[in-house]
Amino acid sequence: MTTFELLMQGFQTALSINNFLAAALGAVLGIIVGAMPGIGSLAGVALLLPLTFKFNPVTGIIMLAAIYYANMYGGAYSSILINIPGDGPAVMTAMDGHPLAKKGEPGKALFTSNISSFIGGTIGIILLTLVGPALARFGLKFGPVEMASLLMVAMTSLAWLVGGNPIRGLVSTMIGILLATIGFDIVVGTPRFHFGSLHLLGGISFIPLVIGMFGFSRVMEMMDRSNQGDPVEQKLTLRDSLLSKKEWKRIMPPALRSSFLGTIIGILPGAGATTGSFLGYIMEKKIGKRRDEMGEGMVEGIAAAEAANNAAAAGAFAPLLSLGIPGSGTGAVLLGGLLMYGLSPGPLLFQNEPEFAWGLIASLYVANIFTLIVALAIIPFLIRILKVPTQMMVPIITTVCILGSYSASNSLYGVVLMLISGVIGYMLSKNNYPIAPLLLAFVLAPKLETDIRRSFLISDGDPLIFFQKPISAVLISFLILTLLSPIIRGLVSRLTARRTTGTK
Repeated sequence: MTTFELLMQGFQTALSINNFLAAALGAVLGIIVGAMPGIGSLAGVALLLPLTFKFNPVTGIIMLAAIYYANMYGGAYSSILINIPGDGPAVMTAMDGHPLAKKGEPGKALFTSNISSFIGGTIGIILLTLVGPALARFGLKFGPVEMASLLMVAMTSLAWLVGGNPIRGLVSTMIGILLATIGFDIVVGTPRFHFGSLHLLGGISFIPLVIGMFGFSRVMEMMDRSNQGDPVEQKLTLRDSLLSKKEWKRIMPPALRSSFLGTIIGILPGAGATTGSFLGYIMEKKIGKRRDEMGEGMVEGIAAAEAANNAAAAGAFAPLLSLGIPGSGTGAVLLGGLLMYGLSPGPLLFQNEPEFAWGLIASLYVANIFTLIVALAIIPFLIRILKVPTQMMVPIITTVCILGSYSASNSLYGVVLMLISGVIGYMLSKNNYPIAPLLLAFVLAPKLETDIRRSFLISDGDPLIFFQKPISAVLISFLILTLLSPIIRGLVSRLTARRTTGTK
């Protein structure tokens, strides 16, 4: 049978009453969980896993997949409206989403986010349908050497791609790397920089750090500018949130580029939607037509981040189903669900369980469309959040920050960490130091450290291993060109100036 015929059979499975309702319920729950700061897709899927115990295997996994997928939509809401990312992938959405909301266009920010999520998810699901097994095999080619090279390209791009001042961006990056080294050494297992604290032995938790850096620092800024007016005064409807033809043309290129990039990132072991979102935004910051304006409320930035994280979420199903390899923590929970139902992901899954495999893929199409409809329908209600006076927003956001931080750690340690992070974030923002490089470095540094050390263990300390593998050699060559580009541009400008002076 052809892929199209198998997919049509999958739709018959996905559109049965039980499976359709399970996908619809998962989509709604995913949006709600994603919009709640501090929970995220991993905790959301894990918490809602018991709801599927009484379902048959196909229905249960379809619901879990819909929850995971819709979570990528919901994470952007709190990022855009109150500058508190719902989860890791939504961090980059806040870079342009919240500034655009502060300009009085929260509806357009939300609409851009939802449409870009739909585009990214659709492309990711189509690629999963057509070349899922091939994509999974390609992902296996990314071992420690290739992943280390890819992450080095990302890390060295932070200073001048995110934030206007490269020096300040570099300082923020270094702070993020230092924070990431706290806790146990990932490779050897010895404690580092814990200062005698049992809490720090486990490292710094990402969710309280993000909530503090973005959310509580925002509270301090609001208190510092108590005379600030409400960002939205007019009545906004869904019609007011629609994009113009010009804005559609602006978001399509970054959404399409980030969709393909995000799908590839999603299939890489250990990368996940957070890395996809960061790299999608970085790519747009580097090659986009309005790259110099990003961070000031550009729809291109929202489109790049949201398309990438949704495509990565869809791409993550390729290695999960074809090879039985989860690409992220959430993928590991889904893998556990598959095994719990007696299903064995791997190369034979599509042969032995075609009804399940293609039914799950078809259900992602259904969940994508249903989630978009729900997400667009609630935009007018979400916008009302911005009409709340600042005097009321301060205690509300503070409460959300505390609850989100506590739920992430189940202890007051998370709350204390959030408060300290908020003060640091406020001081950095006050002095025009970008926060995004710090958070991106914090996320990528542990993976980078692990892969670099594994690479050196494989090569007995020989750095030439990074040039002996084709994929790594290409990435390292690009890295070298990126680092030398400022010097090359300076030399070219000097030669041009001398020639111009000589001709005169």
